[in-house]
Amino acid sequence: MPRPDAQLAGGAQRTLRLAVIGTGAGLFSGLFGVGGGTVIVPLLVLWLGYGTREATGTSLGAIVLIAAAAMLTQGAYGNLHVDDGLLVGIPAVGGVLAGTWLQQRVDPRWVSLLFAALMVVVAITLLIP
Repeated sequence: MPRPDAQLAGGAQRTLRLAVIGTGAGLFSGLFGVGGGTVIVPLLVLWLGYGTREATGTSLGAIVLIAAAAMLTQGAYGNLHVDDGLLVGIPAVGGVLAGTWLQQRVDPRWVSLLFAALMVVVAITLLIP
């Protein structure tokens, strides 16, 4: 049985890791418009041992707060097109429902591999002008 002080230290380390993940996701979200799938999910899996599905769900919960703060900040700079955001966001709800349904039926290993492949394609696309 672990000592109580060891549990406390583990809890503090977990809290610190979650704070670092959140800070990184917020930074990437503000800078590049990304954060959940590219920062939160991989780090929850690698640092905290989350399963892919749990990391995705947790990330989506965090994104609500991150997106709201980012939207308000970008709006203050005049970078927000509300109508276009709604035209993208409303259909995205259907995509989220379909994607979540599909994720629950596909082996998590395949989800990770498909995500990794997507990241490679995006990286290559960004490198080649």
